[in-house]
Amino acid sequence: MVLDKLGSSLREALGKLAKSLLVDEKAIDELVKELQRSLLKADVNVQQVFKLTETIKSRALKEKAPAGMSQKEYIVKIVYDELVNLLGKEGYKIDIKTKPFKIMLVGLFGSGKTTTTGKIAKFFQKRGYKIAVIQTDTWRPAAYTQLKTLGEQLNIPVFGDPKEKNPEKIYKKFEKDLEKFDIVIIDTAGRDALSKELIEEIKKIGKLTKPSEVLLVLSADIGQVAEKQAQAFHEAVGVTGLVITKMDGTAKGGGALAGAGVTKAPVKFVGLGEKIDDLEPFDPTRFVSRILGMGDLETLLEKAREVVTEEKAQEMSEKLIKGDFNLIDLYEQMSSMKKMGPLSKVLELIPGFGKMNIPEGMLETQEGKLEKWKIIMQSMTKKELEDPEKYLDSSRIERIAKGAGTTTAEVRELLKQYKQSKKMMKMFKGDNPEKLMKKFKGKLPGM
Repeated sequence: MVLDKLGSSLREALGKLAKSLLVDEKAIDELVKELQRSLLKADVNVQQVFKLTETIKSRALKEKAPAGMSQKEYIVKIVYDELVNLLGKEGYKIDIKTKPFKIMLVGLFGSGKTTTTGKIAKFFQKRGYKIAVIQTDTWRPAAYTQLKTLGEQLNIPVFGDPKEKNPEKIYKKFEKDLEKFDIVIIDTAGRDALSKELIEEIKKIGKLTKPSEVLLVLSADIGQVAEKQAQAFHEAVGVTGLVITKMDGTAKGGGALAGAGVTKAPVKFVGLGEKIDDLEPFDPTRFVSRILGMGDLETLLEKAREVVTEEKAQEMSEKLIKGDFNLIDLYEQMSSMKKMGPLSKVLELIPGFGKMNIPEGMLETQEGKLEKWKIIMQSMTKKELEDPEKYLDSSRIERIAKGAGTTTAEVRELLKQYKQSKKMMKMFKGDNPEKLMKKFKGKLPGM
């Protein structure tokens, strides 16, 4: 995965600087070489890499760290700032101002355009918008069927006509129906290459539909070619933003992101997996923070809000601070965490954890443990869940283990974890957030 490969190599480069005794020109030269190697492996354009690293070297040698920050820490900040600049400086949020707000997706065959249509629909559906999708792709025989299947999964209406070969007629047929929705996503046809025919077709649909956003879908595995392709589509049909797909399975994602970053159309979304939820708004500051192991608390909070209501989150935080949460609360936490995605993806959003390079096998073991613990808790009575310390004696533990199809040792391991969590929260009882962070400092890597 590009986040893993690029992130680990960049963290390794900064780690070597942190271990060096002196921050002299030799140490900075070594850092620059490591950064160049990492970025070139991620398929970032050679000229971009050398321009970036020259700027980093110049700033690292000339600029002095401000008060309260060591020179090593300041150089990390310089690397962070320049990587953010390389990837487009700031994130661009799509504001839904008019209704129906129309989003037209364009791109070549194989970019994942139709799948991305479903992902964007789900993204806005989770935020409370009423969504509809319309098929104007008359080239691929299965285009309508694929969209229809996605729509059924999401409970979102899909408009289209597999028999009609004129995309404009399809849109006109359903135009009045689409006015009832907050957001309309228009899936267009692709080709193997950006031909005059494709440009003309997209131009006609654009003129007819008048979309608020024209998003070009690019596959990360095209690497540096992303820049030329993005520029060509932008000049042809006025692309307002990019979606980079397949970021989970290629080393070329750095090239696609950096290449797209130099065009006038910013990257607005990245696809990080095959599941319908594996889509995130792209923010260079968050992206760089994550790959450098600094975490991404904003995305973590957004994911948490999607699975837990504000009231429930507040109630849970109050219980945790008081240290009076029980096994029911622990079960709810585990269920919510599972909904947020794989443990590896959740942990990389937490500051400090990204630098730990926890083996994938260990994380899989932990995920298996969480699942087993949930089954164990499902075998408990309400009283046992509410007050495990009072009710769970040896005979009950044996009964629970049999009911869950596990061992008494695993039941006791869960209880041990519960007691440790409760004890830790009692240690922090009454502390304000600043004091809490001071207590954690030194315990998490990089803090």
